[in-house]
Amino acid sequence: MPRRGRMYRRFLASTGGLAAIEFGLVFPMLLLLLLAGIDAGRAVAVSMKVRTAAYALNAMANTYLLSIDDTNMTGILNAASKILSPYPLAPATVTLTQVKINSGGQATVSWSDTLNGTAHVQGASITIPAALTTTSAPNNTCKSYPCYVLLAEVTYTYTPMFGHFITGPINLSDKTYVTPRSVTCIQRNNIPVSC
Repeated sequence: MPRRGRMYRRFLASTGGLAAIEFGLVFPMLLLLLLAGIDAGRAVAVSMKVRTAAYALNAMANTYLLSIDDTNMTGILNAASKILSPYPLAPATVTLTQVKINSGGQATVSWSDTLNGTAHVQGASITIPAALTTTSAPNNTCKSYPCYVLLAEVTYTYTPMFGHFITGPINLSDKTYVTPRSVTCIQRNNIPVSC
């Protein structure tokens, strides 16, 4: 019996397997943190690319002084979508719209084009920030009416690689507004008829 008692005491005093047990308990949490960090980093990278694409879309459209034809519009939309690479283009929607603001501050769609989505309906009312539609100084964007503003919208449905079962897809989007640089408006297929 004394031999068995020594064996029990030695077993209770042993710490050799303690590190393995602690590692086994902590490892799943560390792995989860690693995978969540990878997903979060990719989501932030896609979000920054969405913002850059929206800005670039307006900047490219603003280089056309009078009108944008079908070939140029396709090039503009495709170039903005290329900014999103190396991430896939399928979950992205790129839309460029010219908004007409009348003297009463009402905004309507002058023309709209999109890639992987549905364009805004011509003539439909559209909601834009109040600072752009106000008719009083100092926020008055328009010097004369009608006034035109280019609206670039980019949306991206990001699906996490590892955390999809927890969060599901994440919708990322950005909008930018800019007035045409050197002209009152930019024509698209002779719309508007005159600027």
